[in-house]
Amino acid sequence: MKILLSNDDGYRANGLAALASAIKALGNVSIVAPDRNRSGASNSLTLDVPLRAARFDTDSFYVNGTPTDCVHLAISGLFEFEHDIVVSGVNHGANLGDDVLYSGTVAAAIEGRFLGLPAIAVSLVLEPGSPQNFAGAAQVAVSMVKRLMQHPLPPATILNVNVPDLPPGALKGIRVTRLGMRHRSKRIVRAKDPHGRNVYWVGPSGAGQDAGPGTDFHAVAAGFASVTPLHIDMTRHSTLADLENWFGKSFEP
Repeated sequence: MKILLSNDDGYRANGLAALASAIKALGNVSIVAPDRNRSGASNSLTLDVPLRAARFDTDSFYVNGTPTDCVHLAISGLFEFEHDIVVSGVNHGANLGDDVLYSGTVAAAIEGRFLGLPAIAVSLVLEPGSPQNFAGAAQVAVSMVKRLMQHPLPPATILNVNVPDLPPGALKGIRVTRLGMRHRSKRIVRAKDPHGRNVYWVGPSGAGQDAGPGTDFHAVAAGFASVTPLHIDMTRHSTLADLENWFGKSFEP
């Protein structure tokens, strides 16, 4: 099996190193990751400047682009061979609920799925003072890859995995979940640069709002890893007929 790894925290991230170490037992591992932290890059592609890939290990490259750029390059010609699966992570922090809209970790997996490969995004839900057990999250990723290769899911499916940051042996298991939803994010943080000019930081994410039983928030809070199937068709199919009625037969632009 040929496994492509990527992330959004950069090629030097501890989560990526833990994932590579754990998953190499399953096959040949390649890494293509951003040259720096690109958290929040979502599904952006770099189209206005050329991309550069520099090797940092055998079949391992860092790229001056986004997570989506990295996976696109890897699958579309950077290597002489074809990969079998894309695994993105282990992310330094949660990708729960509407985090998936902004996440570069999830975007890397989505790009792999767009280009025809099974894809998994794995995140470690860090809390202040928690043990940063990236190795534990990586083992969850390994179990997901094994199961996915033995029992393939429908072609359009992406798995979004969130693992609570617990000591070894403390994880209660795995639950299949739906995405929850966060409260509105906190207000922007105002500051001054060294010249006294205003600068602004995006505020922290809101806490879970839709976080009840069945959601990814609820599973992680209870000590379980959450596995949420994602798909990319954003059409709200249940509203198509209502929208047709809203326009009416006599509607003219």
